[in-house]
Parts: sequence; structure tokens; C-alpha cells
Amino acid sequence: MSQAQSNLKLQRVVLLIAILLFIIKIAAWFFTNSLSVLTDALESIVNIIAGGLGLYSLHVGSKPRDADHPYGHGKVEFVSSAAEGLFILLAGLYIIYRSVESFFSPHEVLKINLGIILMVITALVNFAAGSICVRQGKAQNSLQLVASGKHLLTDTWSTLAIVLGLLLIYFTDIQNIDSVVAIIAACFIIITGVRVLSTGIRGMMDEADEALLEQIVKVLDKKRNENWIDLHNIRFIKYGSTLHCDCHLTVPWYLNVREAHKEITDLAEVVREEFGTSVEMFVHTDPCLDYSCQICTKSNCLVRRHPFVKRITWTVDNIIQDHKHRLDS
Repeated sequence: MSQAQSNLKLQRVVLLIAILLFIIKIAAWFFTNSLSVLTDALESIVNIIAGGLGLYSLHVGSKPRDADHPYGHGKVEFVSSAAEGLFILLAGLYIIYRSVESFFSPHEVLKINLGIILMVITALVNFAAGSICVRQGKAQNSLQLVASGKHLLTDTWSTLAIVLGLLLIYFTDIQNIDSVVAIIAACFIIITGVRVLSTGIRGMMDEADEALLEQIVKVLDKKRNENWIDLHNIRFIKYGSTLHCDCHLTVPWYLNVREAHKEITDLAEVVREEFGTSVEMFVHTDPCLDYSCQICTKSNCLVRRHPFVKRITWTVDNIIQDHKHRLDS
């Protein structure tokens, strides 16, 4: 089974779980008349919408590149993630509105024992599904699965907070605790919504993933060979689970086309060994210049013009610059 098929299968399970848990939470609200339980059930509607959006985005994102989408369809995951974040945010704001309103219209919470049991079941299922989604999403560079997983994990903690509130009501018989717990849970939901929304927007704007870039640079610097005199102007763009890398590689000027191509192949292999086969490399080769000798570690060079002085360690700061490295720059 391919990565795309595996992600689609998992997202279908997430959608089915969201529907099942929504039914359970509605039943819990029906038995308890708890506002906090109702708000958690309403938040589950967002889970269903988000699950459907996620399934659609993974389906579209798994399509191969075509004439209209030369880089594939993976960008749809960022759109879906942003939409999911917006729905989460709106749900949190609505929950706060209903909770504040309830202070002026008191209500009694009923059958607390049954409500606690049903809500604990939903929390456990959400935690298991969310953990699996985040783990698989990170392993396969799927933003949509990670977003879905984090959403489910957040739902877990908000549900547990509601269970705690029901326990406090059970032991103290203070009914207003229900509204207070609903407001607290809504605040966490809003924070998550903002984070998921901002992640999707940053992806659509092709914002650099500094953590990923730093990790890649460390690997390349550690495993560089002596023909890789310099690496610069490196850029990464994420399209769903696929990473596209552009960079300039400086090699000895006397290498023929076949030899230079081998260096590109070796460079790509180093990256794919670390980050998987979903990385696409577009490497432009540059010939070394006279000043390159001072940073070149090649030991058997027959045309060296200047003695070796210092090996430049590749870092995020110097590898993204659009010019060859030299000691006086």
C-alpha cells in the first residue's frame, strides 16, 4: 500500500470515528442536560467537517502531477488545514458565547454518572486516534494527518476537562461549574484553532520550515564529499507529503557532464536516505573559481591555484545565500 493510500485509509477511519463520537456525545448531553457536554458535542461537528475536508484534501493531494499542476496537488492540504483551523476557532467562540449566556439562564445537570462514563469513552478513543494520526503524519510528512491528529488530541483534553467539571458538580452540587468548565475548554479550542489556521496559511505562503532546513543542512554538512566544494541558494517548498529542493552545487570545474551528474545523484541520495523518497531534488551545478581553492578540501586536485585555508561549515544562514562561499565574504 502506498503512502497516499495509507493516509487516505487512516483519514476515512478518523471521519468514521468523528461521526460515532458525535452520536455518543449527543446522547450524553441528552441524558445530562450539561452545557459543557453540549459544547463538546458541537465541537465534534467541527471534527466531522474537518474529517471530510481532510479526506477530500488527501484524495486530491494524492493525484499525480499533471499539465495544470506541475508540482502535484499537495498544496490542497494547506488549504484544508487552514479551513479546519477556522472551523475550530469558530466553534470555540460559539462555545464561549453559549457559556456566558448560561450564567443568566441557570440549568440543572442530570445523570452525571452516565455522562462521565460516556465522555471518558470518547476521550480514550480520541486520544488513540489522534496519536496514530500525528505519528503517521510526521512519518510521511502529511500536514493534513498531523492537523487532524492534533485536533483529536485537543478534543481529548477538552473532554477530560469536562469530565473533571462533571465530577466537581457531582461532589459539590454547584451547577455554575458547568458553564465555567465550558469556557475554559473553549479557550483551549480557540488556541488550537489559531495554531492550525496559521500553519495552513504559512504553508500556502511557502514560509520556510526553519527546523526542517536546519536538519537537512546538518546532514549535508556531515556527509559532504570533497567534490562538493560549495552548496548555496538552497530552498525547500512543501507540497503535501512531497518536498521540493532547489540548490546550487559547486564542483571542480574540470568534471565532465557525467561526473557532475554523479555528484548531483550522490547529493540527492544523502537527502533521501534521511528524509525518504518523497524528496525531489533540482540541483544546478556551478564550476569552482580561483577563490574556491581556499575552502576546497579536495586532496588530489592537479589544477589547484591556491592552498587550502579553511573548511566552511554549512549553516542555514550561509547556505541560503545566493552566491558562492569564499573566505573574504
